[in-house]
Amino acid sequence: MAVEASTIVGPTGRTLEVGPRCQRVMGIVNLTPDSFSDGGLHVDAAAASDAALRMLACGATLVDLGAESTRPGAAPVSAREELARLLPALERLRPLTDAWISIDTSKARVAEAALDAGADLINDVTGLRGDPELAQVVAERGAPIILMHMRGEPRTMQDAPHYEDAVAEVEAELAASIDLAARAGIPSEKILLDPGIGFAKRDEDNRAVLLALERFVGSGYPVVLGVSRKGLIGRALANEAGILPPPIERDIGTVALTCEAWRAGVAIHRVHNVRYAVEALRTLEAFGRKNL
Repeated sequence: MAVEASTIVGPTGRTLEVGPRCQRVMGIVNLTPDSFSDGGLHVDAAAASDAALRMLACGATLVDLGAESTRPGAAPVSAREELARLLPALERLRPLTDAWISIDTSKARVAEAALDAGADLINDVTGLRGDPELAQVVAERGAPIILMHMRGEPRTMQDAPHYEDAVAEVEAELAASIDLAARAGIPSEKILLDPGIGFAKRDEDNRAVLLALERFVGSGYPVVLGVSRKGLIGRALANEAGILPPPIERDIGTVALTCEAWRAGVAIHRVHNVRYAVEALRTLEAFGRKNL
């Protein structure tokens, strides 16, 4: 089914066009000591800002700053600690670019401070189920939000995930998050969806969701996908002894799934290696696409 492009308006009036004909790459900048792929690389504000600018120079349309690890097993951090990591980098980066800056947080206090400092978008891995005040902050500030699917919390989400029908259940739970957003006054044109690959899901659940991406795209909301360097790619690339390649060696696998996501109409591809993703998508776009 053809899906039209849409224009998202940020809280300061910046606009972002998304959709199958104008897919975007979002660069991941983790300001954490313990993220699974790049933990500790960008804890310094200057290092984080420089990394974001390099990603933008490589073709990213957005950068996503995260100051709390959401890898499986990660322990939560306080809003105070999250802000201490985040704000110096955001305040350094904001004057240097007009590109969209997304903030990966589930806390109302963090979102409020980040939006005050010039952020454009909130990326909530809990789908508004984590902090009951977050939806109101987003609505009052006129900010767009990515609603991601996850059950439980990062510390325990992979302990025993179970689905009877992963696709239908993820769709239903995202619909519940959309309802929470609507009841808080967040308009539908400011909502993006992320099916949450690798979050409270077994490999068979991840596979089912990936194979059904067109269903999520068909919901009418722009879809964001984050598969970059995740464990499901590592397990697919494991050697005969069952040893997984380290995250930094999973970029080719990431590109493969990014290309499949492109074919399904995913709007925003959240990745660590921006150059690889951008060049892969440009190559695909240069040779056309069916069914649009």
